Amino acid sequence: MDPENLLKGRMGEVLVEEMLKQAGHKVYRFGYEAVIQNLSQLEKRFNRESEVGLKIRALPDFLVVTKTGEPIFIEVKVRLNFNVFQSDLLFFDLMDKFLKPKLIIITNKEPYFRISYPPYINKEREITWVSLEKDEDLKIPIKILKEMDKLVEKYF
Repeated sequence: MDPENLLKGRMGEVLVEEMLKQAGHKVYRFGYEAVIQNLSQLEKRFNRESEVGLKIRALPDFLVVTKTGEPIFIEVKVRLNFNVFQSDLLFFDLMDKFLKPKLIIITNKEPYFRISYPPYINKEREITWVSLEKDEDLKIPIKILKEMDKLVEKYF
């Protein structure tokens, strides 16, 4: 994996994690990197592209417990220039079959933070995104979004 893309992805996860915490939610790291990281480090033969490997990789990044107590899975992706790749579509198909997280994408085009809901992919094999501020469950205040927008402009 390209170290620069890995760094941007981690930065995106941290931005979303902080945004959710500032909005008053409890945020727990949940995904492949957080929970099953040791498997890939210890087992040199672990195949990320196998059926089991793909299922493990499809674990969402966060489990969020909202202020109202509702648990929600969140997956974060950074895609500059709003490019969604064919490999993303396969990955989103897998997530839609399992835990059905909300997808938050960070781009370098406003609105910088967008969200999609299962099923993510329509008949035209496109993803419908809406501005994160419109999400009824997460209810991220505009003030927090604006603060995070400044960081996207600075680092992405």
